[in-house]
Amino acid sequence: MSGIALFDLTWTWPTAHGTFEILYPWVFALVPLPLVAWRALPAYRERFAALHVPFFDRLARATGQVPTPGSVVLPRGVFERICMAIVWLLVVLAVARPQWVEPPIERIESGRDLLLALDLSQSMEEKDFPDQGGRRSERLAAAKQVLGEFVARRRGDRLGLVVFGNAAYVEAPFTLDHALVRAQIDAARPGIAGPRTAIGDAIGLAIKLFAEQQTKHKVVILLTDGNDTASRMPPEQAAAIAGSRGIVVHTVGMGDPAARGQDKVDVPALKAIAAKTGGRFFLGSDQRALAAIYTELDALEKQDFQTLSWRPKNPLYQWPLGAAVLLLLALHAASATSAVVRRRRRDA
Repeated sequence: MSGIALFDLTWTWPTAHGTFEILYPWVFALVPLPLVAWRALPAYRERFAALHVPFFDRLARATGQVPTPGSVVLPRGVFERICMAIVWLLVVLAVARPQWVEPPIERIESGRDLLLALDLSQSMEEKDFPDQGGRRSERLAAAKQVLGEFVARRRGDRLGLVVFGNAAYVEAPFTLDHALVRAQIDAARPGIAGPRTAIGDAIGLAIKLFAEQQTKHKVVILLTDGNDTASRMPPEQAAAIAGSRGIVVHTVGMGDPAARGQDKVDVPALKAIAAKTGGRFFLGSDQRALAAIYTELDALEKQDFQTLSWRPKNPLYQWPLGAAVLLLLALHAASATSAVVRRRRRDA
């Protein structure tokens, strides 16, 4: 056994509420050290000034006294020996570093950043999108319901929310607080970001947000009902930059691609964005199809997270060390009190 392995040995006693540990059990090998020192080392000697008497032997015979050796070993009582042994054991226990290890605290750390980009242009207030029952409902209301269900299923991911109209805005930075993301989605209103659609700027803002993250999986799910009418950066150029930085953009179009005007879903542009980033394009003609798309995305972008475990460790060495100091002080106080009592009795 190597020296390192020997000194890394730890004694543990698991319980229902934690674990008691001795970090350095080899320190207990020092327990017999005082006994060895008492047997091997000479007694402590202290020199005093004395008067030399040439006729000491005759004086001793005249007084009837028997001379004794010059050194005297003061005897220790049984109680004092027991107390000193306990003090030494407590000191050794403190040096052995006892500690209490609490049950593990687990934290989930996501390996994926998932950014939701939601179109809030004025056209999202149109009430022409079939809901689950086939009735015409507001486009944004249908999108919010589907997105809310999607967020509820992504428990292990860091989610962010970007909304875009005339420009793109961060509504929620990357966070594990999914309740916040859902609240921001529920609070979204058509037109609050402007009446037009800036898809390219939304992708550009996503690139900026991802530049501050260190995760290996970076995904954008962009939902829109129209085509780009307000971006300062063309969507395909923004998609090319995103693809070069490892950002996958899935595009989801909702509505009728056969419609006319600016409200028409630009299917070719959305397909090109997805293709340049390694993502996929989806088209939802009603709420049921839209829900199926996000279910497929949920399966496509599987959650990637790891569970980190940490066990708080509370050192306990201060308790035996404190007990040793208190016992030593009590022993000295008792010895001093006993000496005073004996002196008073002798003087009485």
